[in-house]
Amino acid sequence: MSEQHHQHEAHEHAAQPGKVSWSTAASATLHCLTGCAIGEILGLVIATALGWSTAPSIAVAVVLAFFFGYLLTLLPLRRAGVNWGTAIKLALAADTVSIIVMEIVDNGVMLVIPGAMNATLASGLFWGALALSLLVAFVVTTPVNKWIIGRGKGHAAVHAYHH
Repeated sequence: MSEQHHQHEAHEHAAQPGKVSWSTAASATLHCLTGCAIGEILGLVIATALGWSTAPSIAVAVVLAFFFGYLLTLLPLRRAGVNWGTAIKLALAADTVSIIVMEIVDNGVMLVIPGAMNATLASGLFWGALALSLLVAFVVTTPVNKWIIGRGKGHAAVHAYHH
């Protein structure tokens, strides 16, 4: 199938807002969570291992969360034959709001758990707080994604390419 046909299908799908199931929203959120979790974990592990303070730890975790979140959308789009420019635009449209919400929530949870940001990598507190922060981010972000997808935005923009 040509990229132009894919783009037309994606546009038609995205332009038809409607009722979205919780399962669809949870699936889109889980996709986002996977990329965010890889970036968050890698960023916090690097920052903790290097003894960085809270602000640079969060900064590197957020940058890596966006990187891996977008990457997990870009790779399947590229495999589907979508050119780089279109794939990047679709990834930005599909994931930006979801990643922003997820990052605010999971870093917020890490910040409010006493000692979590200063815990060592060998600490149950570090891993427990990180797991809890990602779970809370998933719970908070799922209804956001349901609302966005229901309006033909977010992951609705890339759905036509997931064949």
